[in-house]
Amino acid sequence: MADTERYERAGIPERPSLDGIEETWSRRWQEEGTYAFDRSKSRSNVYAIDTPPPTVSGELHMGHVFSYTHTDTVARFQRMRGRTVFYPMGWDDNGLPTERRVQNVYGVRCDPSLPYDPAWRPPATPISAEARKNPVSISRRNFVELCERLTAEDEQIFEALWRRLGLSVDWSLTYTTIGRTARATSQRAFLRNLERGEAYTAEAPTLWDVGFATAVAQAELEDRERPGAYHTLRFRGSATAPGSHGLPEPEILIDTTRPELLPACVALVCHPDDERYADLVGGTARTPLFGVEVPVHAHPLADPAKGTGIAMVCTFGDLTDVTWWRELQLDTRVVIGRDGRLLPDAPAGVDPARYAPLAGKGVNAARRQIVELLTETGDLVGEARPVTHPVKFYERGDSPLEIVSTRQWYIRNGGRDAELRDALVERGRQLNWVPAHMRHRYEHWVGGLTGDWLISRQRFFGVPVPVWYRLDDAGEPDHSQPLTPYESLLPVDPSSECPPGYEESQRGRPGGFVADPDVMDTWATSSLTPQIVAGWETDPDLFARVFPMDLRPQGQEIIRTWLFSSVVRAHLEHGVLPWRDTVLSGWILDPDRKKMSKSKGNVVTPMALLEQHGSDAVRYWAASGRPGTDLAFNPDQIKIGRRLATKLLNASKFALGLGAADALRSPVTEPLDRSMLAGLSQVVATATNGFDGYDHTAALQAAEAFFWTFCDDYIELVKERAYGSGPAADSARAALATALSAQLRLFAPFLPYVTEEVWSWWRYGSVHRAPWPTTYEVDRAAQDGDPTLLRLAGGALTQVRRAKSERKLSMRTDVPLAEALGPAAMLERLAMVADDVRSAGRIAKLDYLPDRTPELVIACAF
Repeated sequence: MADTERYERAGIPERPSLDGIEETWSRRWQEEGTYAFDRSKSRSNVYAIDTPPPTVSGELHMGHVFSYTHTDTVARFQRMRGRTVFYPMGWDDNGLPTERRVQNVYGVRCDPSLPYDPAWRPPATPISAEARKNPVSISRRNFVELCERLTAEDEQIFEALWRRLGLSVDWSLTYTTIGRTARATSQRAFLRNLERGEAYTAEAPTLWDVGFATAVAQAELEDRERPGAYHTLRFRGSATAPGSHGLPEPEILIDTTRPELLPACVALVCHPDDERYADLVGGTARTPLFGVEVPVHAHPLADPAKGTGIAMVCTFGDLTDVTWWRELQLDTRVVIGRDGRLLPDAPAGVDPARYAPLAGKGVNAARRQIVELLTETGDLVGEARPVTHPVKFYERGDSPLEIVSTRQWYIRNGGRDAELRDALVERGRQLNWVPAHMRHRYEHWVGGLTGDWLISRQRFFGVPVPVWYRLDDAGEPDHSQPLTPYESLLPVDPSSECPPGYEESQRGRPGGFVADPDVMDTWATSSLTPQIVAGWETDPDLFARVFPMDLRPQGQEIIRTWLFSSVVRAHLEHGVLPWRDTVLSGWILDPDRKKMSKSKGNVVTPMALLEQHGSDAVRYWAASGRPGTDLAFNPDQIKIGRRLATKLLNASKFALGLGAADALRSPVTEPLDRSMLAGLSQVVATATNGFDGYDHTAALQAAEAFFWTFCDDYIELVKERAYGSGPAADSARAALATALSAQLRLFAPFLPYVTEEVWSWWRYGSVHRAPWPTTYEVDRAAQDGDPTLLRLAGGALTQVRRAKSERKLSMRTDVPLAEALGPAAMLERLAMVADDVRSAGRIAKLDYLPDRTPELVIACAF
């Protein structure tokens, strides 16, 4: 029978190709509901994934492809294990990244004082650099509408890429963190926190990003090395130790990198054990230039080895200043405003005339000005000394953070409550961490918290804080008793809706009310992704089937934000962990072994690679990286994936073209066939154990190594026999069919397109709904086969091929005589597969010569 006729009868394309299969199967999967969640299943038969919602503020890059592919392999494996997989996809579209993107794309800025203009239309994009430098001011509502418009466009692009990559997401379970469900869930959780006393508002020193004009939380900080300079300032002190009366005022030298904060100085602090300054403790000192009397205190946080060993405390230069201010109960002299400029009015106790030259200046200008003034008065000692030191930034910001006093909302997270902190540490120990060492990062973070979670933001595109405040007769808000909405009315926007019992005419009027102007931090919503997708309080049936969830996959860099905040919310609201397992992904590195990031400009976007090499090839590259392990981006690895997918296509065509599909139920009788299947059984066990332990890479490596042996050795050894007829031929075809069926399923989580394509040639339904292969299934066909026989036969064939290659002969050249040398026991086992070795090697006669050599040696005579 001609090959073409055989392929047509088997339903196999004569020239199968990887090109175009993504479009075909993506459409089929969606039409047929291949990955749809079955909510009729009980919780024990559900595998629920808390999928990370990617930030919709730019392009997806290879780091996203890397980690999301890992999760998808788990979803596909669990589905094939017979569980219905709850696999949603969300879009994290609220917050500062989206606002920044809208500002850059459209050249606008939000001005909440402006009225809404329904006729306003954004400029055509792209805009000019000049327009970006001089943004147009628009109302908050106009600005939010732009945010919604741009995120909707970005989300379509993101979804198209995820579908192309082959994520087996149930797209009916899509949500956004600014959507109605997410807003209601976020506000409900906040109100519950407030009712239990876990959420509170307070006026306090706050880390402030002057560029974004908003408060930021401790979890969002990063240190960046920045150049600075130490300036030595001369203070005058009064000695207080016994016997020091009548002595001249001592000179106190203070080193500081922030001389512009001198008018905010409220104390000097030294270490309790520093004898150099013992006589000063309990007394006072006068600030240079302003002559303000400030107390001198001892505190263990003062570092005797830093600078001169005694520091000035300013309100507020850094977080240590805040600690000293709170613990030593110091005065408050704030000089820096929310715009990053020195306030127009001098703080209490500071001479307005001396302060006037600094008023309204930016930080850098004020620093230069005060250095000039100190030089004139002789209070600057020596020259400035350059230094490079860590400065705190908001992770998405461009300017150093300042600390200003503002009223903000907080949720208790153990930062000031030892009992809660211990409970959250214990939650972390109940969680299954992959890799296990990542738990230490969690515990280090929780143990190092210095305050509660600041959740309010002075921004525009976010979930509004759902409270109002009564106004007294003078029009001042009462923050001690916030007005709250009924849960049944959520979500609410306090800026356009009224609290219960009030009318719009009372807004902003004495005796009426005012809305809280802030929105919640994006993490305050993202921390509730399990509750959002599980239908908390809105769909009790679904909630009972999927919560707590099974898996939280995420990046290691957001353990302190997303993972920790999710644990906090679930602990406070439900008294449980939100999921059983968490799998942390590593980073993608560029060729210089540096982490890829948009800020560094070294990211690689995936769409061109998907189009050039195919999705299966890109997924292969991604799956070659283990959880928690960094992976260098290597295009050559993608090419290997393409080669693997192509080989799987062609090897399957060959095996099925021999009639393997028709022989699937035939008995496997020949030793070599049973040997191959016995080896496959071991691979199934290894791959299954790998997936059970979230080591998808081990599963892929085992399947791939066996597959190449299957192609290079087994198929070459049995193809002549498989072309024939009779029981031995049927055995080969049955073994090929059994092996192909199992291997397609082993590769299905990694290479979903090519495996589905081949499966469709000879099996009903989707390979992704087929059961995961089991050792029982393969062993039943292998019938106690010896897996070493295939290795022995493959080694013999390799030596015959090498002999031909060394003589530059065709592989089809006949070998009149070959001699097998080796231990007698090995030669006896070789004899069991000798017919296949002779056939594949085209050997006319094979002699066995027992020898002391420990390995098999094949000598060919031509």
